[in-house]
Amino acid sequence: MKYLHLRDGGAMPALGLGTYRLEGRAGYEVIRDALEIGYRHIDTAEAYDNETEVGDAIRDAQIDRDALFVTTKIWPTHFRKKFVQLAAESSLRKLRCDYVDLILLHWPSEKVPLAETLEALSSLLTRGHARAIGVSNFSAQQIQEITQIHSIPLACSQIEYHALLDQRDALERASNDSIVTVAHSPLAQGRLCKEPLLNEIGERYRRTAAQIGLRWLVQQEGVGAIPKASSTASLIQNLEIFDFELSDDDMSRIFALNSGVRVVQARSETRSEA
Repeated sequence: MKYLHLRDGGAMPALGLGTYRLEGRAGYEVIRDALEIGYRHIDTAEAYDNETEVGDAIRDAQIDRDALFVTTKIWPTHFRKKFVQLAAESSLRKLRCDYVDLILLHWPSEKVPLAETLEALSSLLTRGHARAIGVSNFSAQQIQEITQIHSIPLACSQIEYHALLDQRDALERASNDSIVTVAHSPLAQGRLCKEPLLNEIGERYRRTAAQIGLRWLVQQEGVGAIPKASSTASLIQNLEIFDFELSDDDMSRIFALNSGVRVVQARSETRSEA
């Protein structure tokens, strides 16, 4: 397993399990299976309505908490200073955790001043409720704004990133500020599994198109990925990407697939999506 080193000294497994839409008993079983297979990075959010399932799976898997990396996210309707703490405490109760390793602002808010939210977010660090903070679905310009108005450094930027979507500006901005990037929707919600080039490359490496797409991501400096999977076979295959390396030529050919495809659209503050 590759690890991404956060600026606070922590280490994040480069591959994690995205849990969007993994709800109820079926969701719990997938998350529990993932932990038993060897996943140690679990990504959730208050908006996913499955933090309880994640917490139950962590409890039942009986894995030492220090061996896990747990991420959750706060939805924009809770970005006011007085609500950030309450949202974090609610997430911790559901997760059955004293702290999360990383807490993110889920989407930018159009209503709450960023400075107010960042002040409240940083207080989660001093209270010990989170070990690192970051943002999700923020643009390179918005990240630059954060670095200019707040002294507490971000550890992570989570964005939609896959072979069909060029994110060089966001990656460069994050890298310049020593922020790691985590790709959500790393397989473009299944589209990459049907991509001819990835299947052709996969045949040579004896890997699936999905494994090639994920390997392409984690082979980049400072980049991780949180693919969602709902079957044991997919969970196992997604983990099996660290015992081979793509050639420079194959990496370049995959970069050239960019066509500006976005599978996750910006959300209103009243909707809870990726």
